[in-house]
Parts: sequence; structure tokens; C-alpha cells
Amino acid sequence: MAASNGTGLQIRSTVRQDGFLELSLANVPVPPPGADEVIVRVEAAPLNPSDMGLLFAAADMSTAVAGGTSTSPTLTARLSPAVMAAMAPRVGQSLPVGNEGAGTVIEAGDSPAAQALLGKTVAAFGGAMYAQYRCLKAADCLALPPGTTAAEGASCFVNPLTVLGMVGTMRMEGHKALVHTAAASNLGQMLNRLCIEDGIPLVNIVRKPEQEELLRRQGAAFVCNSSSPTFMADLIEAVATTGATLAFDAIGGGRIAGQILTAIEVAANRNAREYSRYGSSVHKQVYIYGGLDRGPTEFTRAFGLAWGIGGWLLMPFLQKIGPEAAQKLRERVAAEIKTTFASTYAKEISLAEALQIEQVAVYGKQATGEKYLIAPNKGLATG
Repeated sequence: MAASNGTGLQIRSTVRQDGFLELSLANVPVPPPGADEVIVRVEAAPLNPSDMGLLFAAADMSTAVAGGTSTSPTLTARLSPAVMAAMAPRVGQSLPVGNEGAGTVIEAGDSPAAQALLGKTVAAFGGAMYAQYRCLKAADCLALPPGTTAAEGASCFVNPLTVLGMVGTMRMEGHKALVHTAAASNLGQMLNRLCIEDGIPLVNIVRKPEQEELLRRQGAAFVCNSSSPTFMADLIEAVATTGATLAFDAIGGGRIAGQILTAIEVAANRNAREYSRYGSSVHKQVYIYGGLDRGPTEFTRAFGLAWGIGGWLLMPFLQKIGPEAAQKLRERVAAEIKTTFASTYAKEISLAEALQIEQVAVYGKQATGEKYLIAPNKGLATG
């Protein structure tokens, strides 16, 4: 069997009826693989912002209290009445966490596709990846190039496919350049590399001078610091130079989406030959794909009527382009996992360490340069 006694440890997140979130380590069954399935010993799984929504359930982690033992820790934190109301559908459910990860295929079903993966290092986007072992469909696994470690391939899906999806959306909707917020993040640096490689003009928005310098060292031509007194002037100039009319916003709350729309409008009106009470005819679009700021999205209507603000998610994009096109994107990611789509991590932690208050306090901030990687079998016996 893949694990001792056919089980393995897994992080679970439960919203309890008493108004508390409980994080725990559960010993869960590892089923034998079906014909088209494989058992992956998970060796690396990133803590992405998209994972933390499910993991923390919007609980107030400043109220977190540790419990359990060193090998079976628990963490509890209070949820506000408003959050409890929103979480009503998941009350009492013990949910697994972790969108993606990578590891070694240690068992395989009888099908040729499954057998072809036996012994290989693969990446997977299958959910419940904060676990020692995962039973997955062979089709949901991506064989990594020889010499690629699980840590190098752990972030093969969410960030790489998201940046490819952003560029794909730009092309599908007829835009020619992009604006991106929180641009010094792992994903932002990846998008910068992709745009340089593919010759796409990109306007990067950051909030600290050191982040601006980081991106410039990596070849970014347009970087605007939102904390600078000249931010709007800099943004307008960058948008005018690149011709960007599409933005992807990881922040969500605050004024940034409206500021981007205003900058695009001002840039478009530079060459206007006549005044229009309805603003420029150039369509300006901002897609919000993250929630680093959970506050209200605020904007002042200073950008005419040809505009849109909406949400953007990776999975609907992949469904829209179809399985064949999506597979080509995955193959590009695998081929460039050590270059264009490389990820960096500040620290590697075990399953148990992921439930320690001091670790949550760091990775829960989702700060630039502090992305963590979970090594589910770190310090544990593996089979």
C-alpha cells in the first residue's frame, strides 16, 4: 500500500457550529488506484492566495489559539457573525485544502496512461494536495521534465496557467497590452517574464520602491509605484506609451481599479479630435482576480461610459478555450518550468508546521517575498 495501514495525513478545515474555524491534521484513507489512476506521494504544495480562502474561511486569524499535540496540532480562530452567515453552507464540513502540488508516482493503475507515470515526478491540480498521498486520475497529472524536482514543479498550474490565461484573454478580447497590480508577487514576476518573452507591453503596478527596483532588475520597462506622489501621472504615461486597455487586479478593494480606468481614459483622450460627453470610445476593462484588499471597491466615474469591471477566474477561461488548447498551455509550462514559470519560496514547512500560529502569521499575510511551500512528508515516514 502507498502509506502505512493505507492512510496518510491531510490538513482539514472545518467551520464549526459554535462560530469557530478549526484547522487540523486528519489521518485519511488512501484508496488503491483505479485503472486510470495513480497514487502520488506529495512532496511539495504551495500556499497560494486562492488556497487561503478555503483554509481560513475568512476567520479572524489574530484570534487563533493552538491546541492538540506536536504531531496532531489544531488551530482554532473566531468567525464574525457576518462571516458565519456567509459560511452557512459549509458549517460542520471537514474540507481538504490545497489546489496544486507535485510529487512521485508510487503506485499506478493498469491503464497505459497510468503505468507510463509510475516512478515519475508529476505535478497535479487536483485539490486536497496538503496531504501525504493523493489518489489522482492520470489525466490530471503533468509529467515533469527529467531533472525537475517536486519543489520546482509544485506551482505548475495556478500561477503559470493564470498568467497564460491573462495573455490569452488579452488576445481573445482584442487588446494589445496589459496592466497588472501587485506586480512584484510570484505571479507578477512570472507575468513580467512571460510578457518580455512574448513581446507584450506590460505596465506593472507596485506599492514599494524595493518592489519597483526588483521588477526593473528583471527587465520590466514600465513600473508604477502606487505610493508615489506622481503615481497617476506615471500610470497615464505608461498606459499611453503601451496602449494598454486591459488590466488584471489582484487587490480588489480600494481605488486602484478606478484609477486604472481613469488613466486609460486620459491616455485615450490625448489624441481625441473632438469632445464627447460620453467619454472616449475606447473600451477599458479591469478584471479583478484576487482579494488582497477585502474592503469595498471604490471608483469615481471619470472614465466615460466605455468601460467594464468584472471578475476573472482561471477555470472558466480554460473551459472556454477547450481541452486541446489548455493542454498546449500545460505543455508550455512544463517546458519552461525552470525559466519563465519558475517560482520561489521563502520557506518550506511541514503539514504540522503549517498549523503553527507563528507560521500562519507570516504566510497568512500573503506578502511579497514570503510565499511558503508545504512539504507534506517532511519529518514523516513514507512508504
